[in-house]
Amino acid sequence: MKYPESLTKTMTAKTNIMNKSNDSNVMRGIASFLAEYAALLLGCGSTCIRIEKNTKRIAEAFEVNLDIFIMPAHVSVSVWSSDRKGAVMAQRKTASCGISFDLNTRLSQLSWEIADYNLDLPTAVAHFESIKATKPTGKWEVLILTSLANSAFCRLFGGDWFAMLIVLVSTLAGYRLKQIMLEDGCDIRLTFLCASFFSASISAGGHIFNIGTTPELAIGTSVLYLIPGVPYINSVSDMIYRHYLCAFSRFLDAAVLTACLSAGLCVGMLILGLRWF
Repeated sequence: MKYPESLTKTMTAKTNIMNKSNDSNVMRGIASFLAEYAALLLGCGSTCIRIEKNTKRIAEAFEVNLDIFIMPAHVSVSVWSSDRKGAVMAQRKTASCGISFDLNTRLSQLSWEIADYNLDLPTAVAHFESIKATKPTGKWEVLILTSLANSAFCRLFGGDWFAMLIVLVSTLAGYRLKQIMLEDGCDIRLTFLCASFFSASISAGGHIFNIGTTPELAIGTSVLYLIPGVPYINSVSDMIYRHYLCAFSRFLDAAVLTACLSAGLCVGMLILGLRWF
């Protein structure tokens, strides 16, 4: 986003006045903003190193020192002026908004806008609130695109067109069940188990009725949409940058979800008499 030169100069002047002040209210406002910003980044699936870099970029733009402590469920932020007077700490719970690449990108762009255009705190907060109010991608679009992507995975692993059609239908049903259960506030582990069982049971029809030449691939790929890939990747990133608590937490959460979807798959196969083990 480009700002007019006059507006940029006004923002710069306001920022300089604000940052030169030792008003504790200003420091509390900065700490509260950074804590909420970091908590939302963590909740939408950002890595710890990105959270650190973005919040430090904003703190440098506000000309304050920053210390951030990231935990799996909470984020603590401490800010203080260069003379080390009036240190303020703020803590926020990790936002439960779900993984969102769009939200992640918008928040990162906000940190660069604050740094490049010297936005003052009220302007930054206004932009942050508008980002929070951004509507997620429509559930029907996500449902259709996820189903098409999962059927493409079936083709990638060697499945025929019948297997792809079966995976498409089973993913549509299973993912829709997942959406309904999450909207009703069901536990995510139970949701993964039920969605996996539902998709596996539907896809098993190809093997039972001898539809196509690769019915076993339809069953195996019908639950791939449930694989928690982002938490696995983020856990590796956090481990590399020595955020071991967050790395272990994310890995364990992903492992539990993987176990739940595996249990749903196995139960569906056993109930329908597909004893391959």
